[in-house]
Amino acid sequence: MAALLPSEPNHFPGLSRIGALLADPGRAAMLWALMDGTARPAGELTLIAGLSPSAASAHLARLTDGGLLALEVRGRHRYFRIASAEIAATIEALANVAEATAPQRPVPRPARTVPVDMRYARTCYDHMAGELAVRVYERLVGGDLLTVHGDSLDATPEGAALLADWGIDVTRQRTRRRRFACTCPDWSERRPHLGGALGAALLKSWSSNGWVERTERPRILRVTPAGHRHFDAFLSH
Repeated sequence: MAALLPSEPNHFPGLSRIGALLADPGRAAMLWALMDGTARPAGELTLIAGLSPSAASAHLARLTDGGLLALEVRGRHRYFRIASAEIAATIEALANVAEATAPQRPVPRPARTVPVDMRYARTCYDHMAGELAVRVYERLVGGDLLTVHGDSLDATPEGAALLADWGIDVTRQRTRRRRFACTCPDWSERRPHLGGALGAALLKSWSSNGWVERTERPRILRVTPAGHRHFDAFLSH
C-alpha cells in the first residue's frame, strides 16, 4: 500500500489551521480575555496581549478571518468577541487539556493553583463555570432533572417544571439555533458543567433573580447572599 503523501488531504481538514491560530501566545491571550462573553475594543486587547498596535491588528485580523472572532464596528471603534458559544466551549476544553497535560502533572486533578474566586464561580462565555456550576450540574443529573445522552442532555418533566420556576421556558430554549444542553469540560474542576442554550439561560436567570452578579474582574462571578441561600437549598436536596 502506498504511503500517504504529506500533500494529500487528511481526514481532519482545518484542524491544523485552528491549531496554528491558537498557537501564538498573543492570540491566545486575546481569546482568553474574551471568554467572559464581552466584546472588547482592539486597543484593550492590544494591551492585554502586550503587543504593538500593528502586530495586534494583524493577529485580530487573522483570528477574525479564521472564524474564531467576530467583529463589531461601533463608530470609529472596532470591537471583537468570540464568534460563537461552540468556539468558546472548545477554548475552555483546550484549556482543560493544557492544564491536565502540563509538565509534572501526570495525574489530572482539580487545579488548586487557580484563584479561589475564579475557581468557585466564573463565566465560560455565556454560561457559568467553576465549582458551583459543576455541583449544580451534578445535582440536576443526579436528581433526574436532566438526562444525559453522550455529551448532550435533555430535561425530564420534573426538570422542566423546576426550570419553569426559575423563569426558563424549556420549549423555547429547544428551538434556538444551538444545542439545547451539553456538557462543557471545566478546566479547574476536571468535571463537566452545563453549557448550551440551557446553560446560558440558567446564568441569565440567576443574574435576573439577583443570585449571581458580574464583578469588575473579567469572568469572575459573585454569588450574593440570596444566591447562597438559593444554591444551598437546591444542592442540599
